Amino acid sequence: MTLLSPSILSADFSDLKGEIQKVEEGGADYIHLDVMDGHYVPNITFGAPVIKKLRKVTDLPFDVHLMIDRPERYIEDFVDAGADIITVHQESTTHLHRAIQLIKNLGVKAGVSLNPSTPLDSIEYILEDIDMVLIMTVNPGFGGQEFIGSMKRKIMDLRHIIDTRGLDIKIQVDGGVKLDNAKEIIDCGVDIIVVGSAIFGSKDVAEMTRLFKSL
Repeated sequence: MTLLSPSILSADFSDLKGEIQKVEEGGADYIHLDVMDGHYVPNITFGAPVIKKLRKVTDLPFDVHLMIDRPERYIEDFVDAGADIITVHQESTTHLHRAIQLIKNLGVKAGVSLNPSTPLDSIEYILEDIDMVLIMTVNPGFGGQEFIGSMKRKIMDLRHIIDTRGLDIKIQVDGGVKLDNAKEIIDCGVDIIVVGSAIFGSKDVAEMTRLFKSL
């Protein structure tokens, strides 16, 4: 079964508690938290203090996606804030393995994200150390972008690598996932879909969450 991780990047920031409760009602499996620093990506969102406050309003696992430079500097802060999964970008740190080990040593799951133009072989030698690979299917930084079609082949190639090597790694996809393309994306071998504007931009957030879950 493919799991659903709604991204609050597209939620109403004046009522994050209410927005989280709506996707929880609709059956969401995670809450996806996009942390942006204005350097690694051209946008700024929120940091560990906001996540720590949100941790009090839901028991859903927090899927924290760090789109920041040198994320190893802040990993402990996000663990303390309540992260259950921390994903860092392959492109954002010089010492990726060190960042992964820090996450794992602090007792949470570790993911690695790849931008659309970053090849799969850039993480070949750390696959045994991680729990999840996040394939970005848009260029990171903003919500509401269109899915990059060529990423379907990248997802399928990663699925083949994981299955061939017998690894226990989840494949997550983030960017441009809508009701009309979600099924074909899932069929490429995806374990977790991240959905932002398609859920939080709808008139009935809970019902739209249920519709994505029904896929």
